[in-house]
Amino acid sequence: MWLLSAVTLLALLRVLAHLEVVDVWGISAMSWWWIVGGYALCAAWFTYADRSGLTTRKAMERMELQRKQRIEKQREILGTRRKR
Repeated sequence: MWLLSAVTLLALLRVLAHLEVVDVWGISAMSWWWIVGGYALCAAWFTYADRSGLTTRKAMERMELQRKQRIEKQREILGTRRKR
């Protein structure tokens, strides 16, 4: 997600440099292909992550961790915490 944010910021700065509103770090001399390439890289990454099940697997791992933490918290409250 950070890559998408960075590329969007870069595109915005490039548009502002083209309109001669602002020129930061010589962005006005930068080729548009850097921005298009960044978006293509983001699209490729999200496609890979979705098709490989990476995003779903990470979400399921987070839910499982939250479930275990909830159960452990309730056991501590009830005083029936198992010793491991």
